[in-house]
Amino acid sequence: MAAPVVTGMTSTPAPPALPGLLRWLLLALALVAVALAGLRLRLGPEAALERMARRSPPLSEALADGRPTLVEFYADWCESCLAMAPAMEDLERRHPELDVVLLNVDNPVWEPQLLQWQVNGIPHLELFGADGQDRGQAIGRRQPQELEQLAVALQSGGSLPDLAGVGSQSPLADGPAATATATATAGPRSHG
Repeated sequence: MAAPVVTGMTSTPAPPALPGLLRWLLLALALVAVALAGLRLRLGPEAALERMARRSPPLSEALADGRPTLVEFYADWCESCLAMAPAMEDLERRHPELDVVLLNVDNPVWEPQLLQWQVNGIPHLELFGADGQDRGQAIGRRQPQELEQLAVALQSGGSLPDLAGVGSQSPLADGPAATATATATAGPRSHG
């Protein structure tokens, strides 16, 4: 028993020391809690986006390998991109015959592609057939079932699903040069 501590006229017993086993148990629980918190951060949507970007094949290779390709223009700060990341990662896992390429809009390397495919908002999906030809685009956040429909359409070579924000490229644009010229001569408020 601990000796009482005398302060002034009253005495209070000293708090009992934690037994060694209990102290180690509390330390182990604290370490487990910290590890789980760190694991949760690595499993969140930010991590899914980062993992996919690292695994992403180069765009030129994806468009030339004879497989359909889904290109996502994204940004690390984009809430919709982050929210869609787990479904995109699941899509990539369930459709290994589909190339999924991620291009970060904040990287100036992708400026020509941003202009070519008129990326004005994100997430922006550009959809390519197995022949590497542009089949269309899907603009805005997509639900998992919509991503599935897009993947199936690309793999089968069928029509793109009738979804809001999904459509084919304009037949008026004739490649990147025409797009760059049109972009340079027509501003967002021009009528011609």
